[in-house]
Amino acid sequence: MCGIAAIFAYHPDAPPIDPAQLSRMHDTLAPRGPDGEGKWVADDSRVAFAHRRLSISDLSETGAQPMRSADGALQIVFNGEIYNYRALRDQLIAEGAVFVSNSDTEVLLHLYARKGPAMLDDLRGMFAFAISDERRKGPFLARDPYGIRPLYFADDGRTIRVASQVKALLTGSNIDTAPAPAEHAGFFLFGYVPEPWTLYRGIEALPAGGSLWIDNSGRGEPRR
Repeated sequence: MCGIAAIFAYHPDAPPIDPAQLSRMHDTLAPRGPDGEGKWVADDSRVAFAHRRLSISDLSETGAQPMRSADGALQIVFNGEIYNYRALRDQLIAEGAVFVSNSDTEVLLHLYARKGPAMLDDLRGMFAFAISDERRKGPFLARDPYGIRPLYFADDGRTIRVASQVKALLTGSNIDTAPAPAEHAGFFLFGYVPEPWTLYRGIEALPAGGSLWIDNSGRGEPRR
């Protein structure tokens, strides 16, 4: 279990990302990852990632996150485990990819570089991740088909914030925290809040098996 967080100031009028806000999200996720931590803010202060690490497949520092591609065009934060990553790694090496770690995280970077969002068809495992794509000028979010790994987001119309836990998003600003009556009713009826809703009007879950692309025009609807 790791913890990830991301902020993307996508609207031209959005203020630059406040590193202190990223740090608050990062600190809130500390119980999810005792083995390492990391933060990254893009040079233009429009995209930022944070990660709390629980080491599983690669215990060395080469598996630390946020992880950057060799050409610097991609950054990733990832929570989960890709069960078929060794087979994917062998295939990518045969196609010319050069790896510096034994982690499944780096496999995701190389796979995205080659296939873009279509990479999801190749993955077997449980995952939630965010990839910042410098060439396409935006982040790509995805969650495993069974929704084993959580991923929540809040969009205020100018900036979108993403995290493994709702409480990390609550540390941000301009988030609509008004109670969502229907979602509260769902909790009392079923004992849980049905996704993609949460107890807060301004926060929702990326659906199980969902992916989401965000660019300067904002976010579309999640794709399943």
